[in-house]
Amino acid sequence: MRRILVALTWAASVATVLNLSACGGSDLNAPAGPPKVIIDSDYNTLSDDGQLGVMAAQLQAQGSLKVLGITVVSGNQWLKQGVSDALKSVERLGVEKQIGVYAGANYALSHDFATIQAELKEFPSGDGYLGAWNSPEPKSDSDLVAPPDGFATHTKVQSESAVDFIVDSVKRYPGEVTILAIGPLTNIALATREHPEIVPLIKQIIYMGGAIDVPGNTTATAEFNWWLDPEAAKTVLRLPIKQVVIPLDVTDTVQMDKALYDRVAHDPTKQTIITQLFKTLNGYGFDGKNGFETNPNYTTNIWDTLTLAYLMHPSFATQTVEEWVDVDTSFGANDGKATGYTSSPPLGLQKMTIVKRFDNPAFFDFYVDLLTRPVPVKLLD
Repeated sequence: MRRILVALTWAASVATVLNLSACGGSDLNAPAGPPKVIIDSDYNTLSDDGQLGVMAAQLQAQGSLKVLGITVVSGNQWLKQGVSDALKSVERLGVEKQIGVYAGANYALSHDFATIQAELKEFPSGDGYLGAWNSPEPKSDSDLVAPPDGFATHTKVQSESAVDFIVDSVKRYPGEVTILAIGPLTNIALATREHPEIVPLIKQIIYMGGAIDVPGNTTATAEFNWWLDPEAAKTVLRLPIKQVVIPLDVTDTVQMDKALYDRVAHDPTKQTIITQLFKTLNGYGFDGKNGFETNPNYTTNIWDTLTLAYLMHPSFATQTVEEWVDVDTSFGANDGKATGYTSSPPLGLQKMTIVKRFDNPAFFDFYVDLLTRPVPVKLLD
């Protein structure tokens, strides 16, 4: 097989729990202030990943959330470009000293470009979106594309790798860390493979990923994040951790229309660098021509920011189901396809919460509020 899955045994997990004191562990259920999160992301300036970064920073400023750091992985963009955009994002918001940026995996565990090309040639379907594979990999800083307001001028990537940061953070705060997994799952798979002792210490993982009972986007069956590194997705989904999946099933039903777009981009009383960038980067569609600024009937789905909304307001999820979820890792038309099982699941799967519908009006208010607050972010004293 072209992918080798490394199984994590319960014995290792139990042994870890019994030795929590060795890594500073304590009562996993003890309250410890606002939720602590790691944002694991194929980061961008102000599409869905970048929007989540802004919203999380604003929640941290009001004392409702603690962002431990942003770990970047290749996905929508190559790692180097994603790190560059994340550095500028925290600097733009004025939180570069509070929220570090950590570079992670540049390549999927085993999904390579040759395999992708062969699959899409033999099984053409979906929209064919390839993310980072759509453009050459940047080899140096001179290959990077600056955001409209320029590169970061003084904020540097952390020396610690994303994988080590995930491991160290979970050990430092056992039972407290939620991972918002809004990109391919390579970083999380590597962290838990190399350090299985952290598995029982992770509070929960909330994903934007998968297409359970609806068509995919990159292919007819697979959603992009899980398709780009299906081996990593299969590995992480099988971990004995509390998991919540926000798949295309719900993101297909949470759409931005012109009225919602205007609440962010065109409120004359709330003009900031964020709302200006939001208009510049989201107003003209994926082709730069057909978008909210040119087509009053234009719409687009909202993806990653739903994970943050669910973390802060689980009641926003108006319909959920409990299922076992797996990901196909075989070469072919179903590579990266997610499957939910209501009963008789294959061995090794974990039952998890799948969000099917959202309270859209409540979410839209939450979304607009956080994206239109003043910047730089005013931190609590």
